[in-house]
Amino acid sequence: MTRRLTAALALFTTLLLGGCGYDYGTDQLGQKVASERLDGQWFVLNYWAEWCGPCRTEIPELNALAEQLKGQKIGVLGVNFDNVQGEELKSASEKLGIKFTVLAQDPADRFELPRSEALPVTYIVDDKGKVREQLMGEQTAAGVMAKLKALQAMN
Repeated sequence: MTRRLTAALALFTTLLLGGCGYDYGTDQLGQKVASERLDGQWFVLNYWAEWCGPCRTEIPELNALAEQLKGQKIGVLGVNFDNVQGEELKSASEKLGIKFTVLAQDPADRFELPRSEALPVTYIVDDKGKVREQLMGEQTAAGVMAKLKALQAMN
């Protein structure tokens, strides 16, 4: 009887947890980034570093893009290239003036992203989780928006 109860409980837990989506870890403020927040929408994923000059120039453009996209099913996310965590990530994000969500955990494996040796690098991911475009170098809000629109029109 105990074995059956244990097996049933294990099966129930597996089914319950199996229905949960992939969580994206935490952001620069330590807040959980739940899958419901990102799944089923397009997003722009930007890799940056504190020491990267073009990244520093690009951040205000990405802030403007994130503001422009508010209320739409398109998000802007950042990932620190150096994989800093916790307070160090929060501090680096604040120093650069980043206003969009920065993921503490790199989602490269989830989206099968190659490790780029150059920064900044930006990926456009569609609503099905497929990487549609890799943009190398410094981007502008207008340029990324035009690329998003073109890709969505092809969808």
